Amino acid sequence: MQITQIKETCLYFANLEAAKGFYHDLLGLPIIAELHNQHVFFRAGNSVLLCFNPEESRTKSSPPAHYSSGRYHFAFEVAAQEYPATKAELLQKGIAIIDCVKWGNGLESFYFNDPAGNVVEIVPAGLWG
Repeated sequence: MQITQIKETCLYFANLEAAKGFYHDLLGLPIIAELHNQHVFFRAGNSVLLCFNPEESRTKSSPPAHYSSGRYHFAFEVAAQEYPATKAELLQKGIAIIDCVKWGNGLESFYFNDPAGNVVEIVPAGLWG
């Protein structure tokens, strides 16, 4: 077996409209599926960001029930040359950057919160080699 990538990342939102407003309207991710008050799925490059209502998904039998609470962390990758413009664009849209980290290889990434309090990171391509 050789795993090639993480295809989906799942977040839980009691307010899926807030998820849609943030990830689609503000960040520009295309919506690929939506079921009112149950889930909304977004395309993120070759990956999918799944946002589920935890109260709805905890009672499912297929796919298996899943739910959680708390602050998750994940990162979106942007082209290295687009990193500065991406940071400037998010600041212009009123998204508060909560941290910037300069990594050992000299590259920087930055962090911000989504409406559910999840910690989202933007990394330039090449950060992990």
